[in-house]
Amino acid sequence: MLAEPAAAMGIPLRLLAEAEGVSAAQVIVDHQVGDYKDLATLQHITEGCAVVTFDHEHVPTEHLHALESKLAVRPGPEALVYAQDKGLMRRRLGELGVPCPRNAMVASVDEVVAFGLPCVLKVTRGGYDGKGVWFVRDAADAAEAFELGAPVLAEELVEFRRELSAIVARSPSGQVAAYPVVQTTQTDGICTEVVAPAPDLADDLAREAERIAMTVVGELGVTGVMAVEMFETTDGRLLVNELAMRPHNTGHWTQDGAITSQFENHLRAVLDLPLGAPQARAAWTVMVNILPVDGAAPLYAGYRHALARDPRLRVHLYGKELRPGRKVGHVNAWGTDLDETLERARHAAAWFAGELGDESE
Repeated sequence: MLAEPAAAMGIPLRLLAEAEGVSAAQVIVDHQVGDYKDLATLQHITEGCAVVTFDHEHVPTEHLHALESKLAVRPGPEALVYAQDKGLMRRRLGELGVPCPRNAMVASVDEVVAFGLPCVLKVTRGGYDGKGVWFVRDAADAAEAFELGAPVLAEELVEFRRELSAIVARSPSGQVAAYPVVQTTQTDGICTEVVAPAPDLADDLAREAERIAMTVVGELGVTGVMAVEMFETTDGRLLVNELAMRPHNTGHWTQDGAITSQFENHLRAVLDLPLGAPQARAAWTVMVNILPVDGAAPLYAGYRHALARDPRLRVHLYGKELRPGRKVGHVNAWGTDLDETLERARHAAAWFAGELGDESE
């Protein structure tokens, strides 16, 4: 998704792909297949490049330091480590006074019990989309988290009204662009829907969410786009849940709903160009992810129905192999009426996912 604004801006991209035929390799001609955990591969693919950036946070920190001697690494390892390691992230945010759920590192079931039940356990590195996360209500539930032999973080089980996401972009020059705070819906740990802006979000909470995101991106020295996922608690507070230092699923609505998409602003940021306006184009924009219900989803055949029914709809498919529950695309709809916009986006995503039949035509 970086390829489209890069082409418009005349910016050449080179890709290290994890396998032939993956989504980015389908649209970036200059690519090679290799392992991002291998330093020699990283050095070869970045030779002659001015800047390296990432679509995930898992590149080994020591490799990033090695690359810094030859080119700009954005975000740099000093910042990216806080998205790689949840334990370090919680400690640093605590030092900055950023509101977070009560948390502690734990090394045994007994320490989990002492921390307090119920709680949430997370491996500090490598978890995503609900993987490496356990909701623990009694001691027996906690044992599985320690079977991996990885460090484990315990967090209080927050009573929240909803989940929010504040996305910001920051350049090396210190310019920051903040997108409207959005409401996100998670199903089984996977983001399924985003509404921009977050409905009925009090002005003071919206400003506080933006302030938190801008504080974090500045204090951690992040270059590029960063998503700060938050809980809006039932008693009206904001607590930071996760950080992602890259264009993020909760910002996919910006492709069609903002003056400048998160992808273009990420490119501008890592190249230290002036950032584009992050304001929304419409009163409401809704993004709904496409998650096939089985391997028989119509997917590309869905264009005829979805686009004829709603000519204003925008569909983004990723060229991924279909698997139940896998994000293989998303749809964006926008309008002046939230209920109508939600229905349009949800219907199209359900059609592409194979949840609806011919009777819905």
